[in-house]
Amino acid sequence: MKIAVVGTGYVGLVTGTCLAETGNQVTCVDINEQKVKMMKEGQLPIYEPGLEILFHRNISENRLQFTTNLADAIADAKIIFLALPTPPGGDGSADLSYVLGAAKDIAKLIKDYKVIVTKSTVPVGTADKVKAVLDENTTVDFAVVSNPEFLREGVAVEDFMKPDRVVVGTMDERARKLMAELYAPYVRQGNPVIFMDERSSELTKYAANSFLATKISFMNEVANLCELVGADVDMVRRGIGADDRIGKRFLFSGIGYGGSCFPKDVQALAKSAEEKKYDFKILNAVMDVNEIQKKVLVEKLKDYYKEGLKGKKFALWGLAFKPETDDIREAPALYIIDELLKEGAEVVAFDPAGMPNIKNLLGDKISYSTNRYDALDGADALLIITEWSVFRTPDFDFMKEKLKAPVIFDGRNLYDLDRIKEYGFYYNSIGRKVIS
Repeated sequence: MKIAVVGTGYVGLVTGTCLAETGNQVTCVDINEQKVKMMKEGQLPIYEPGLEILFHRNISENRLQFTTNLADAIADAKIIFLALPTPPGGDGSADLSYVLGAAKDIAKLIKDYKVIVTKSTVPVGTADKVKAVLDENTTVDFAVVSNPEFLREGVAVEDFMKPDRVVVGTMDERARKLMAELYAPYVRQGNPVIFMDERSSELTKYAANSFLATKISFMNEVANLCELVGADVDMVRRGIGADDRIGKRFLFSGIGYGGSCFPKDVQALAKSAEEKKYDFKILNAVMDVNEIQKKVLVEKLKDYYKEGLKGKKFALWGLAFKPETDDIREAPALYIIDELLKEGAEVVAFDPAGMPNIKNLLGDKISYSTNRYDALDGADALLIITEWSVFRTPDFDFMKEKLKAPVIFDGRNLYDLDRIKEYGFYYNSIGRKVIS
């Protein structure tokens, strides 16, 4: 099947590459000429494990192409995916200008029946708005479909190739058959393609991310209570996670959620509710808890260093909002760095993938290390911000030699309390007792 993907951001590039992997002819279109040139030359603009192999294979086999020419990209395509940014506006609502602008451009170019698919995360009612724009600008027959993505950064290729479910919102029977045909190779093991109306599909994406964000904020609240009552959040997590009504996933306490999805989607759903004059109390609480939790390590530092943080040097392990990605959008590290700099502290950071993006954003406001251990040189304490695997089993004796004092503030609860005590560290984590 011939497919066009409009937008080559994270979602668009993963979608286009994975669709090409099952034999489809995919053309990805983007207005960024430099980016398109880069991809044509075989260079990936994002870091995503497993994507590079598929990317190169499908380019070499001429199933995956890139262009800046929208007309060429959609000319023979049966399905056109819109994978465009929907950034939050000043009031928290999703900005649909990119999506609706692309729909208008497409409407003026199509000459036969097309299925236009919103892959971007969009508010309820967006499919209707896209349809209205198309109706205003073309007399050609078309269908608008909502097909939200559920890709987790770091395992996005696996999520696309072996989805636990595919959600498709359409009331158009012709579009339904095309979408069923398109996704058939990805659900051969029996996982469902769930068809529904467009509005339910749009809400499904927001509801899913908001529920996961709720679990995270709930466990962070539990962790904070654990510290006050002398309980261990890891034990609590295991105790409730064994209940299959609750499940084990997204119950890890830490320093808040970040990234391109959860913050934006929770905010957008709350804003959509507000526009309907509905007070979504749980979501507002989720956002409030997350904002506080992002800075909890700094509050712990202030409590430990009674004389203040000015002149202190802190090593940060981790900058990306989660491991296995270079994405720093809404990363807790950004908030922590900002607070530390305000207090007059010096920051030296290391991240396996996220440093180039942080450098582009912060420049020389902080220092950067080429490896995790060198970041510790002369530091007053280590702050663990992202749970990269490489941080899980370090050489603790060597760390003590590097640090000015054996002090660790762990925002991801990476280390066993008994083990860290044996090495003689002061160790302050989230929702567990302090080792001193």
